[in-house]
Amino acid sequence: MMLPNAESFRRLVDGRTTGFLATLSRAGLSAIEIPYEAIVRLRNYGYDQSIFASKRASVSVISVGNLTLGGTGKTPLVAWLAQWLAQRGKNPAIISRGYKAQNGQLSDEAAELRIRVPTVPHFANKRRIIAAENAVANGAGVLVLDDGFQHRQIKRDVNVVTIDATDPFGCNHLFPRGLLREPLQGLNRADALILTRTNQVSLKTKNEIRERCFQFVESRDKPWIETEHKPLNLRFLDGTIQALQTLQNKRLLLVSAIGNPAAFHATLATLGHEPVAALTFPDHHSYTTNDIHHISEKAESAGAEIVVTTLKDLVKLPLAHTYTRPVCALEIGIQFRSGLEDLEKILQKIPN
Repeated sequence: MMLPNAESFRRLVDGRTTGFLATLSRAGLSAIEIPYEAIVRLRNYGYDQSIFASKRASVSVISVGNLTLGGTGKTPLVAWLAQWLAQRGKNPAIISRGYKAQNGQLSDEAAELRIRVPTVPHFANKRRIIAAENAVANGAGVLVLDDGFQHRQIKRDVNVVTIDATDPFGCNHLFPRGLLREPLQGLNRADALILTRTNQVSLKTKNEIRERCFQFVESRDKPWIETEHKPLNLRFLDGTIQALQTLQNKRLLLVSAIGNPAAFHATLATLGHEPVAALTFPDHHSYTTNDIHHISEKAESAGAEIVVTTLKDLVKLPLAHTYTRPVCALEIGIQFRSGLEDLEKILQKIPN
């Protein structure tokens, strides 16, 4: 398996990389963590005390975000929320920063969401208040703010935070020593806490995560919602959809460039598949011709019959290239295990 910078960094901060140099590196990162945490706390204090101003959009805003760097599985939740609102005639629009989007192109998440919810418009701008204004000008009745938990310049009516059950606390350190974007006290700002990928951990682990989260939340009555990522089907590079059974008894090569590749691998394992090989690229990686050659060579050498990737990756693979193996994405949906009623109660209170 290829270990690029992002995966190497994760191995360093979570302690899997050992030795003198690794220990020295973690000590250096701990020193940088101290001023970073001070800045984050000062910023949050400024917003909490209204020293820093937040702007209100002219329509209701639902924010979906997380506390950690890397994937927590929030994109399927954003898609679910957009569909829920659309089905109730709320005219939703998704707004985002458009992280790493090239000029005139969609970001990874926006391209993925266009497939998941093609009827819901997506507006991206580094200044998200401008994206919000553009969405409203185009008829949006409610906004879903993607990756907005730390973006406090826009007021929100509902603040949802997702927590990945497979890596809930970012190695228990703030960046760069760990993967936390802010201290766990930030959970208190959330209107609902949503634990994702719960089917990949034990009941004991889920309960431990919940107890720790509520140590930082003032109200024990705050909604706690548990979800899992459920594989739905296979979406091939040519746009065709096939059943999950297509992978049965096939030799698979896994390819991903996401924040939490281990969770993707675990999702595939829930279907009973063990890949013959895997390639991991940095999160938000843009695939080049050389990458495609590397993937093809790996498939050949491993004897893989199908290349399986994520929907986020599939939308970035160049269509013009000739692939030596069929390429498909494991399309994932969100399934609520508990707390759906609590979430819907919150959503139903949003002003029209």
